[in-house]
Amino acid sequence: MTCPNYAALSLGPHQVRWATAIPRAAITGARNDTVRIVMQDMVVAAFRAEAERLSEMVSREDEASFTLASPCPPWTFGELLYHLRIGVGRVPAMLATPEPAAGPLVSATGYYRPDERFSASVNTDRITAARQGAAALGSVAAILRDFDRGWRETWALARATPQTRVVRTRHGDRMLLTEFLRTRVLELAVHGLDLAVGLGRQPWMTAAAASVVEGVLLPAGTTAGVMDETGWDHTILIAKAAGRLPLTAAEATIVERHSLHWLALG
Repeated sequence: MTCPNYAALSLGPHQVRWATAIPRAAITGARNDTVRIVMQDMVVAAFRAEAERLSEMVSREDEASFTLASPCPPWTFGELLYHLRIGVGRVPAMLATPEPAAGPLVSATGYYRPDERFSASVNTDRITAARQGAAALGSVAAILRDFDRGWRETWALARATPQTRVVRTRHGDRMLLTEFLRTRVLELAVHGLDLAVGLGRQPWMTAAAASVVEGVLLPAGTTAGVMDETGWDHTILIAKAAGRLPLTAAEATIVERHSLHWLALG
């Protein structure tokens, strides 16, 4: 599964108005990408906000739309939605196992390092799991109900779990639960862009999620500088950083100067 930049896609008559997605004043600043334990409430709230927004927007589409090819081939829109359902539902199993033994902690940024987790074999497993899960449920309404159950269970557990709780990811990372939840917000936000663009919808990313994602992508305090120099809004910044929109040579120079964290994303 790869999600190419939108310039490489044939989107027919759909034209998304990127520049009005999230006003520049809606977010006051980026957060640090390093491991921290002071952000739990903000991250948990952003997770809920973005999951609720995605569910609301997807529920407005007809069933036929979700049988079409998504911007993340070879998935259909329904299969991409089920991939998100898998992603938001990983926390309960993590918390059901004992806390891992002492060792180094991985940040949300470090979680997206290019290693075996993005190999061809793991990617094939990722594709297959989403396709099989979507097929088993049979309809976008059923997928959406399952998505809602999954994110709500994760949200409730995250609210009730101490911010110092460490979990083990399926890739073997030791992470603070809050750091792992930051990756779930990023997945919801970026794949939400994929869904919106492919369906010809205005991007629906919440300001709360954008703030969390920018903290994964950029060092603390640099978001405003990048936006001032490029003229981007928050949604465009994230789409560019995630490889969903191409960078000009001038833009590439700016983001490199501000030490953008290039993440290994599907």
